[in-house]
Amino acid sequence: MRRRDWGLPSPHPPPEGKPWTKQGLGARVPEMPPRPQKKCWESMAKGLGLGALFTSFLLLLYSYAVPPLHTGPASTTPEAAAPCSQAPGEPEVAAPANGSTAGCQPRRDIVFMKTHKTASSTLLNILFRFGQKHGLKFAFPNGRNDFDYPAFFARSLVQDYRPGACFNIICNHMRFHFDEVRRLVRPNATFITVLRDPARLFESSFHYFGSVVPLTWKLSGRDKLAEFLQDPGRYYDPHGYNAHYLRNLLFFDLGYDSGLDPGSPRVQEHILEVERRFHLVLLQEYFDESLVLLKDLLCWELEDVLYFKLNARRDSAVPRLSGELYRRATAWNMLDARLYHHFNASFWRKVDAFGRERMAREVAALRRANERMRRVCIAGGHAVDAAAIQDAAMQPWQPLGTKSILGYNLKKSIGRRHAQLCRRMLTPEIQYLMDLGVNLWVTKLWKLIRDFLGW
Repeated sequence: MRRRDWGLPSPHPPPEGKPWTKQGLGARVPEMPPRPQKKCWESMAKGLGLGALFTSFLLLLYSYAVPPLHTGPASTTPEAAAPCSQAPGEPEVAAPANGSTAGCQPRRDIVFMKTHKTASSTLLNILFRFGQKHGLKFAFPNGRNDFDYPAFFARSLVQDYRPGACFNIICNHMRFHFDEVRRLVRPNATFITVLRDPARLFESSFHYFGSVVPLTWKLSGRDKLAEFLQDPGRYYDPHGYNAHYLRNLLFFDLGYDSGLDPGSPRVQEHILEVERRFHLVLLQEYFDESLVLLKDLLCWELEDVLYFKLNARRDSAVPRLSGELYRRATAWNMLDARLYHHFNASFWRKVDAFGRERMAREVAALRRANERMRRVCIAGGHAVDAAAIQDAAMQPWQPLGTKSILGYNLKKSIGRRHAQLCRRMLTPEIQYLMDLGVNLWVTKLWKLIRDFLGW
């Protein structure tokens, strides 16, 4: 009878050279070769491949968020070079009825060249509040909170820009390009900027931006700033990525070559050009005096220049620059030092022209008004670490790798008279821009990635 297939092993002998093995019911079957196991290196290769793809994506995104450095300003075409013009039927912005005690009219067309680490975020908040209060037209960036810095400014970077468009206020971070900026505002626009002692600015910039300047990663000591200043050439590549943050940053922001020889006649030419272009150069170290001069220049009211200090850094555990390190930092930033020295002298000439006694009175009035607002607005009366800020809308942008920027908590109960003003005075730059309707998709996406990766 034909053998049924009951699932039993075949009685045929194994192929030549293949051993027998026992399997179930005592039967003998040929031993099968072991299955090939997945190699460890294959898994590692796949992981590395996925990691490389993800890293490439982040680099591409960051390259868009921080574009490559342009060595020269963007050129303009004759067609695009036309100055701004008021749209047909667009009314002039009316001056407020209260005006100024001196009878002047408040100025509403303002270009603020926002320099880095100079209390410029505090001044930005003042301009945001004034423009919002009076319904002025801002020239805002598109996609992020700056105009593609460190690339030179171009009008095409302005959100909703159209040839001939006219704006009242330009105030976000840019690398200055005078010819491009001035064609966005009316001829009588007021140009202002703010400077800071170059050694102190360098210290602040080093701590804030150092983690995104590659060669500084070699620094291993507790006081990385002191180590850098002992031998800057070892850790600084003038053509390296983000190198502009660590030398003559003011000169760079204003649109000039930050690597010029300090003895070059072009340095003084650039300084005098800044003097011709800007109606007022404020000083961070004398911020209250600067605001008094600004209020007088723009014919504003005291309420218009009230402020709380924004984007301030928590005091470092490492001591501030000592005498020798201060001298080294100044020498390392000699272009900025010459710029600052020039405008420090011109600032005090303006104070003398304004009147020293009058200045003292107005500074005292400003400080009293700021103190009143502090008691009205701020829970606890002072700035706090990021971890202690309860409202996400009050959380300032932090540098990579650390949360060193302080912020504020609003008081729970604020009277109706001051509630809106308090919130606006304490709102950080990114959140205020979103409140004003600015498209910040790149900035928000970058924040999501940072939060996800814990950067």
